[in-house]
Amino acid sequence: MERDIPIPSISVLRCFEAAAKHQSFTAAAEELGLTQSGVSRQVKELEDQIGATLFRREGRGIRLTQAGRSLADGVFSDLSRLRRTISLAVAAGETQEILTIAALPTFATRWLVPRLRDFKIRRPNLDLMVYSRSEPFDLVELGIDVAIHFGANDWPGAKLSPLCPEDLIVVAAPALLETHPVVSKADILDMPLLHMTSRAHLWKAFQKTVHDATAHVQTGSYFDQFSLVISAAANGMGAAILPTYLIETELASGDLVNLASVQDGSGHNYYLATPAGELSPPAAEFLTWIRGQVSRRVRPL
Repeated sequence: MERDIPIPSISVLRCFEAAAKHQSFTAAAEELGLTQSGVSRQVKELEDQIGATLFRREGRGIRLTQAGRSLADGVFSDLSRLRRTISLAVAAGETQEILTIAALPTFATRWLVPRLRDFKIRRPNLDLMVYSRSEPFDLVELGIDVAIHFGANDWPGAKLSPLCPEDLIVVAAPALLETHPVVSKADILDMPLLHMTSRAHLWKAFQKTVHDATAHVQTGSYFDQFSLVISAAANGMGAAILPTYLIETELASGDLVNLASVQDGSGHNYYLATPAGELSPPAAEFLTWIRGQVSRRVRPL
């Protein structure tokens, strides 16, 4: 028979969550509007309750112990789920319809969100809840109606439908082109190169199209977010390979210049992920709407 273990209070868990996130009682206190000693006291209460040390004191700082890391993973997820549940309940008290959407962070910021006003105009009484997510997750568990996924046609427990290809191009800022003029595609490889760490193969894919095996395409600056690569490219730091969806504003303004197209070769594309079963009317309308947004600029798959 399982032992009935008392559940710590929300205030205790929030203090632990903030301290684990910042690796600092002081920063956690600033986030929560508490005193440093108050956060420390709440964490000590949690340690006493579970019988394990959660933080190791290192000079003036703190670091999670193994037990602390294990607990933090679960607490982050559980509190995030609880916040989402409460948000949905609050929204449900004010409207009959809610649509929850998850999308890749940079795609959401630079392409989806700027277009959402158009969808809201069509459905003014529909409340939207938008979350940023980079990896597949359990749609039902997190209460997500529609997710935008980039990658292979593989999302366990979800129904995937094609949205569009990625449409990669090589771009550079006009200032960089003044010092590194491009007459042929091979000239691009003489520029400083910018890389997305998770897509480090892209410059090699481009190199094969110019038949130049001597260029050192793995050198250059690396970034872990497309938004950082875009900023670096727009500021003349180097040439970059980027999806056109993420740089529409820069291409339109001339801050970035399209130099060549690139074929990734991975077969990855954008997909719409929905829970198995029948779609809610708002979700079905959103899928129709977003496909219309895509069809205006590129032929769907």
